[in-house]
Amino acid sequence: MTQSEIEISEDLVRDLLRDQHPDLAELPIRKVEGGWGNQMWRLGDELAVRMQRMDTTPDLQLKERRWLPALASRLPLPIPVPVRNGTPSERFPKVWTVMTWVQGTPLDHSTITRGHHAADTLAAFLQTLHVAAPTDAPDASDRGAHPKECTEGFERLLQAVDLARSTQDGIRAVWDDAVAAPRWEGPRVWVHGDLHPANVVVANGTLAGIVDFGDLFAGDPAWDLAAAWTLLPADGASRFFNHYTHANEATIRRARGLAAMKSLFLILMGQNGDRALPGGKPHWGPAGRAALDRVLKSPPHR
Repeated sequence: MTQSEIEISEDLVRDLLRDQHPDLAELPIRKVEGGWGNQMWRLGDELAVRMQRMDTTPDLQLKERRWLPALASRLPLPIPVPVRNGTPSERFPKVWTVMTWVQGTPLDHSTITRGHHAADTLAAFLQTLHVAAPTDAPDASDRGAHPKECTEGFERLLQAVDLARSTQDGIRAVWDDAVAAPRWEGPRVWVHGDLHPANVVVANGTLAGIVDFGDLFAGDPAWDLAAAWTLLPADGASRFFNHYTHANEATIRRARGLAAMKSLFLILMGQNGDRALPGGKPHWGPAGRAALDRVLKSPPHR
C-alpha cells in the first residue's frame, strides 16, 4: 500500500489526535462520505479533521492554513477555518488539519429551492471574495488559465461524454466564444477555483456555506463566475449577474465557456460505461446535464 493509499480509519484519526491534540481526542468521530484529494472526518459538532489522501503534495492544505483565517473574517458565508495543525508522523506521513465544520448538506446531495435567494447570496459572496489579493497570494494553476489554454482538456471532455450531435455543436459555439473573449485585465483577485455542487452546502433551500479551498488562487474571477450556471437553478445566472457588478462582457463570455467545460466534467463523473472515470459519482451526471442545459439556453452576453 503506497502512501497515497494509506487506509484512514476512525482509530487512526483518534490516535493522531491523542498524540498531537489530546484535548480533542475524545470527541465523537464519524466519517464524512465523499472527498478525493482529502478525506473528512466529523469531530464533535463543530469541527472536522481534513486528512490528506490522494493529494500528492501537502501544499493545498498548507495554503488553506495560510489564507483561510483572514478570508473568513470578511466573507458573508461560513467557510472552513483551520484551528489546529496536524504534522506528518511515522503513523501517518501526511498533513492533516482540524477545521471548523460548515453546517449544511452538500448541493450534490441536496436541492436549491429558493433560487432567487441563492443567486443573491452567491453574488454577494463572490463579490466580497473577488477583491485584489496581496502580492504573495498563490498564482493560478491550470484551473485559472484563459479558456484558449484549456482547449485540449475541453476537447477530451467533449469526446468522452455521450451527447447528441446538436448539443455538441452548441457547446462548441459556447466554447469558441469564450476562447475569443479578451483576457482578464483587472487585478489579481481572490478566486475559490473549484466551485461545484460538492463544494457548496445548502440549508433551508439556499446556499449556506462554501468549502474546499484547496484550489484557491489569485487571478481571473471567471473561474468562479461559471458557478452562476453550474450551481444555480434555471434563470439563476441572469439574476446573479444583476447583483454581481464586477463582471464585464468578456468576463461573462469566459465564465460561460468554463461553465460548459465544468458541466462536461460533472457529466463524465456520473457517466456509466467504458468512458466513465474511475471512482465516478453517479449523482453528478444529472447535475452536470442540468447545468449544461442552463448554459446552452442562456444568452452569450449580459
